Amino acid sequence: MYRSTMPSKPIPGSTGEVLTSLPSAYLPHAATGLLHLPRFIAKAKYVKAHGALPPSYAKNYKRGMDRFLCLHLGIEPTDVEKIVHAAVTDAEIDQGLAKLFPADLRVAKWNRNYVQKGMTPAGREFLLEALTNMGCADRAEQINSVVDLMEFDEGRIE
Repeated sequence: MYRSTMPSKPIPGSTGEVLTSLPSAYLPHAATGLLHLPRFIAKAKYVKAHGALPPSYAKNYKRGMDRFLCLHLGIEPTDVEKIVHAAVTDAEIDQGLAKLFPADLRVAKWNRNYVQKGMTPAGREFLLEALTNMGCADRAEQINSVVDLMEFDEGRIE
């Protein structure tokens, strides 16, 4: 007898409030090609509009991947936030970031490292723990990176 099992989905609320309005972690920034930058900008815009992010996102705002990106670029996360908060348009954000960022963004290096976060043995343990807390330990073979985990949590990976 064939029995179809549906892959698990996160337990609602297990990671806190989920901002499905954030851009995909795999969406590159149009002006630079950098992955994650659109998410960082979107989070800064959310803070500008609402005063703060939900606790589930606030804990890693300007830390985590935001900070890893800024370390790669040799800048401070607060400088990105200041540009976003001072700007009125996306074009102003892009202009401000162009002045802040180094000439050589090393886009391919960043993008490769970014999509591979969580693929080390310690990273795999982290992913399994996070998926277990979400009620989705059975998804450990399909969620291959921290970027996948963000996509899964926000409903872009079924």
